[in-house]
Amino acid sequence: MSIAVAGHICLDIIPTLGKVPDLGSLLVPGTLTEIGGAVLATGGAVSNTGIALHRLGLKVSLMAKVGDDDFGETVLNILRRQAPSLADGMIVAPGETTSYTLVINPPGIDRTFLHCPGANHTFRADDIVPANLAGIDLLHFGYPTLIRTMYQDNGAEMEMLFDRVHQAGAMTSLDMTCVDPASEAGQVDWLQWLENILPSVDLFLPSIDEILFMVNRSKYDELAEKHGGDMMRGIDAELVEQTARTLIKLGASVVVIKLGKEGLYLRTGDSVPGKGAAWSNASLFMPCLDATVVGTTGAGDCTIAGFLAGFVKGGTPEQVAEGAAGIGGLSTEAADATSAVPHWDVVQEKISKGWKRLDSKFI
Repeated sequence: MSIAVAGHICLDIIPTLGKVPDLGSLLVPGTLTEIGGAVLATGGAVSNTGIALHRLGLKVSLMAKVGDDDFGETVLNILRRQAPSLADGMIVAPGETTSYTLVINPPGIDRTFLHCPGANHTFRADDIVPANLAGIDLLHFGYPTLIRTMYQDNGAEMEMLFDRVHQAGAMTSLDMTCVDPASEAGQVDWLQWLENILPSVDLFLPSIDEILFMVNRSKYDELAEKHGGDMMRGIDAELVEQTARTLIKLGASVVVIKLGKEGLYLRTGDSVPGKGAAWSNASLFMPCLDATVVGTTGAGDCTIAGFLAGFVKGGTPEQVAEGAAGIGGLSTEAADATSAVPHWDVVQEKISKGWKRLDSKFI
């Protein structure tokens, strides 16, 4: 089975930070804070999910855009170190800036990102030519919320791309990311966008906070005001299930809602392409699996890689969800997104030996 991962890519710059009381203490004007060395890693859905799939042992191709600058060459070199072929489908855009992200990830505090979208903003459906889709079983697209061409015009470009993927005989998969309410993307009617796009989506894998922003903005604002950056405190199982049902009604065949340290929730529609009765109208919560957390950067993307791998390899909804939770957990055992992701067989062996499931308030 072959998977293509398209969409957003960037260079992650991850400084090593000691324990700090709060993020504000790092940004006091006129001060100098001594920190450790920095990790340079590719970030974004194309890199994180794509490299994780490669490390799991799947055949994968990457389709994204970088500029012809030093950061772009660094991105391509990092991909080539994983496997020379991973850079083959990348687009180098003359005169454009490569996207980069400064990842602020102090121990014990959820990460914060300073992000430049760069060349991602000009990525179009026509950048993926028919030859790129030959032999592909599934195309996963990540972070259209950070790609201007994909969120403009109520998603017309995104819809065009997914229609081409289906015409080529492949399945479609989609992941989102958080939207800055003050940004251009924050002004998009995301509910309308989803109404246009989800009928073309086989697998939809957002996190709970980003999808609430899109389909239940009043609830999102209420939780943000009450709980700030720890919105999960105000989210219960009923809200998660209701949100997933909404997404199924909008057209997605399979919905996976990532719930951070609480795990994930899987819900399916009446039928799932290529799957039997066990995948019809499935509904389950899956907690995280035990891991020694070093950093959470890219954990959601690696969880998606685990789900896609399990989905194409076969298994029950619970087996696929458990593999996804395990791979997402293992990815946190390193500061970068993917270097701790092992081969698929290693993950399955850990599960077969009774890998401990962590407590979750949803179970």
